[in-house]
Amino acid sequence: MKHLLDITPEVQEALDNNKPVVALESTIISHGMPYPQNVEMATKTEAIIREQGAVPATIAIMDGKIKIGLSEEDLETFAKTEGIAKVSRRDMAEILATGRLGATTVASTMIGANLAGIKFFVTGGIGGVHRGYEEYMDVSADLDELGKTDVVVISAGAKSILDLPRTMEYLETKGVPVIGYQTDELPAFFTRESGLKLASHFDTTEEIAKVVKMKHELGLGGGVSVVNPIPEEQAMDKEYIDSVINKAIEQMEKDGVSGKDATPYLLGAIVEATEGKSLKANIDLVYNNARVGGQLAVDYFNL
Repeated sequence: MKHLLDITPEVQEALDNNKPVVALESTIISHGMPYPQNVEMATKTEAIIREQGAVPATIAIMDGKIKIGLSEEDLETFAKTEGIAKVSRRDMAEILATGRLGATTVASTMIGANLAGIKFFVTGGIGGVHRGYEEYMDVSADLDELGKTDVVVISAGAKSILDLPRTMEYLETKGVPVIGYQTDELPAFFTRESGLKLASHFDTTEEIAKVVKMKHELGLGGGVSVVNPIPEEQAMDKEYIDSVINKAIEQMEKDGVSGKDATPYLLGAIVEATEGKSLKANIDLVYNNARVGGQLAVDYFNL
């Protein structure tokens, strides 16, 4: 499997010497934000992880390999190039075999991180069970990946465009611990609250690191979801953003958009409807997750 990985010297040195490394996805760059905010976000997120004492490793597919760590030139490529494939587990073999550019989602970033031996991964929000599940059976591959791939995913919860109660039920069925960081309630991406209470929450990254270490000592498979709410000063009003999301979903259904195109469509519609406020919130929560994820990785390796 190693011949499929292209690991930067910085990341490889950290892995060889048992230093903390934090993975980052590339779909948020190519499909989640417009240029130049996307490359600015990616660069600053990596810098924040370094400030915590960990090594960032943005993951993507290039030239028939899974790249573990991207150069500044690579980040620019993913930020500016049109038509980059959005790659989940289903698509990885095809994109690697054909040598196309592929931006990794939560699921495929987890796979790449696990293959490289990276234990922690920071993202904005995870996928989940989509609204209208009983009619469309639309469930993000992120949830199944969390059920079987041993990576700790730090996010601001599941995106609020989803069916959050069913998402939590699905994760429970898969045996995935969902741990709140300084919150006893599932955050809903743009907002700090969802009304869904968590079974587990801690006030420090050190405590969460001990739980993760114990899970590894037990040899339990699957991932861990650490949910970290958007900072209060950057959070959006729940009633306002819920109204915007509902209107965007109605329009998406009229336009016949579904599957992996749904999330980029909805996030784009929400950015437009909020006149960019949701994009700023999205960027702010990624930075906040990077701080917590970097701290958690360092605390884990200090154990």
